[in-house]
Amino acid sequence: MAERNRPGDDPAGDRPEDEIRDDIADEVEDDDDTEDEPVSRGGTAVKERKANSDSPTSKKKDVRRGGFFGRIGGFFREVVSELRKVIWPTRKELLTYTGVVIAFVVVMTAIVAGLDYVFAKGILFAFGN
Repeated sequence: MAERNRPGDDPAGDRPEDEIRDDIADEVEDDDDTEDEPVSRGGTAVKERKANSDSPTSKKKDVRRGGFFGRIGGFFREVVSELRKVIWPTRKELLTYTGVVIAFVVVMTAIVAGLDYVFAKGILFAFGN
């Protein structure tokens, strides 16, 4: 079975997050010249939100409001969209995780059964049979 490329398997230099962080660092350096402006407690986010609140279409999603079946269809479209984002485990990982879960359940069942046996014998010894 061929190895799949997964988002976490990229070398550190090839990750797209690194490029985004460089862009953010450039923006932070550009904001240094606005130090003389008073900023409210919310900082830059509040300033941007106030600037965008003037426009009538302030970043609202275009929500299709259909009937009952339209909403159900929208729900399933969103479910499929979210399932595409999931990183599914490989067969090896799945078998490993399944083995760990089964071993944990067996150990916990043994502990509970042992405590049940001990407490049952203790009650019978204390109150008689």
